[in-house]
Amino acid sequence: MDKKVLIIEDDESIVELLTIHLRDLHCEVSSAYRGNEGATMAMTGDYDLIVLDINLPEKDGLDVCRELRAATVLTPILMLTARSEEIDKILGLETGADDYLTKPFNIREFTARVKAIFRRSDMSRPQNQKEELATIVLGSLSIDQEKRKVLKYNERIELTPKEFDLLILLAQHPGRSYSRERLLSLVWGYEFNGYEHTVNSHINRLRAKIEDNMNAPHYILTTWGVGYRFNDELT
Repeated sequence: MDKKVLIIEDDESIVELLTIHLRDLHCEVSSAYRGNEGATMAMTGDYDLIVLDINLPEKDGLDVCRELRAATVLTPILMLTARSEEIDKILGLETGADDYLTKPFNIREFTARVKAIFRRSDMSRPQNQKEELATIVLGSLSIDQEKRKVLKYNERIELTPKEFDLLILLAQHPGRSYSRERLLSLVWGYEFNGYEHTVNSHINRLRAKIEDNMNAPHYILTTWGVGYRFNDELT
């Protein structure tokens, strides 16, 4: 089945170039040149990927990304920007983007990233495997994998997509320790060398939401010298 891609980018030459190569991947491509227009299209359309520039008129890409994630639009987002500072990359990832490319970029790298995102999406799509979508109950936490809903003491906890992905990965394998590098690979999809602090900040925010006491975590434990694990003594 052809994939549907939305490009939100104000540079027409870049839109034209990306459209050509996405169509070579058998993608159906739509485009928007302003942030507000792109956000509306992303909210109302059904896309397999959003290619999002940060520097946009009316509303920048970071705000568009935040707005989409706040509205539980879970479509993968590949961010494009001329900015190269590390802090901008971190902001892009932490607002909910799935991947990040800095202009100028090699078109082969772009297509490789797109293919990787599609592969991850296809692998995560349920295929009549109901046991994989079972609700996980550990202690006072209830994690509905299908609805991506987390309850603590029967009260809903709002998580960002990446916070939920981290929680699910750890909760599915209680007791297994994951390094920061491994979590980057599994949750963000490929190796983000030097971005281990992004994992730390997500873990800290996740703990702030699910733990009764962050200074004495009950669910997400630290494996000293390795990384993090989910408590395997919960019932």
